[in-house]
Amino acid sequence: MAYLFVRLFGKKTLGLSYSLIASDLMLSPAMPSNTARAGGILMPIIRSLSEAYGSRVGDGTERKVGAFLVKASFQGDMITSAMFLTAMAANPLAVQIASNITGEEITWTGWMLAAIVPGLISLFVIPLVIYKLYPPEVKETPKAPAMAVEKLKEMGAIKREEWFMIAVFFILLVLWISGSYIGIDATVAAFIGLVILLLTQVLSWSDIKKEEGAWDTLVWFSVLVMMAEYLNSMGMIPWFSEIMQGAVQGLGWTYTLIILAVVYFYSHYFFASNTAHVSAMYAAFLSVIVAAGAPPILSALLLGFFSNLFGCTTHYGSGPAPVFFGAGYVTQQKWWSLGFLISIIHMIIWLGIGGLWWKLLGLW
Repeated sequence: MAYLFVRLFGKKTLGLSYSLIASDLMLSPAMPSNTARAGGILMPIIRSLSEAYGSRVGDGTERKVGAFLVKASFQGDMITSAMFLTAMAANPLAVQIASNITGEEITWTGWMLAAIVPGLISLFVIPLVIYKLYPPEVKETPKAPAMAVEKLKEMGAIKREEWFMIAVFFILLVLWISGSYIGIDATVAAFIGLVILLLTQVLSWSDIKKEEGAWDTLVWFSVLVMMAEYLNSMGMIPWFSEIMQGAVQGLGWTYTLIILAVVYFYSHYFFASNTAHVSAMYAAFLSVIVAAGAPPILSALLLGFFSNLFGCTTHYGSGPAPVFFGAGYVTQQKWWSLGFLISIIHMIIWLGIGGLWWKLLGLW
């Protein structure tokens, strides 16, 4: 899929970055590991394209193509992770916590509809901003489409197993979008997809047992969800909520929502994991915002979106960050300075344009 987009739109460096981000966007609804999506699929392609244009680490050629593609693709992955409930591992955790606190359910479709407009605007604006502030030295990449064609020839025609995988991809999307109307839970839909892959022998049970990261996530999430529930029932979250509520008392729910959402966003400088941040702070901040009178679904969604977007700030704040930063194309100083600027742009787009969109949707 990534090579198809490169073949179509990769003649210029900016277009090349958009083609990589478009690949990420297409994969994100059904690929809940943004680390695997960006680090495992896109990063090898970025490295190959960069080296094809003489952009290598350690010889002063990083800025030719590589640095721009690395930074733009990483930031694009933070946005695509926020756009779908199933695009990042901690998103379902946030939804579960929100359900425990507010008693209201956020559906896959509801999340997607709320995120689609600010998300697409961010995907268009952010690479353009990086292109202006951190431009590549090579602006034209005529070799890229030819390279993509060559890679596609090496891969050959789409195989039987790949056709089944494509079919399951669309089945899952349909079930996640319409599941709430026909009584199929998102988790049940995921198991349906898994069963189909097993029956068609695209995957074997041995393949599933080897997915150590998935099992690790499953075990830890069960613990984290229970911890969040007990922190609430034992009084820890209500106690913290009272303290925070006192700090913003009398401001009205609109100011409370914005102030605490911004604090929640920038507190990510102290975290090295989206999941850790969500499990530690999401419930407490959501409780305070809802207690101030803010609409529960709006509050839960905004914090959920920020639980992905705040990964833009540092080189350690999300799973893909160490993979992209570790490639060595971008210095730490530039990573942080661009990350902070992009965080401000996110605030403007998601609180400003996003707020207007959510008004049209009736979320507030």
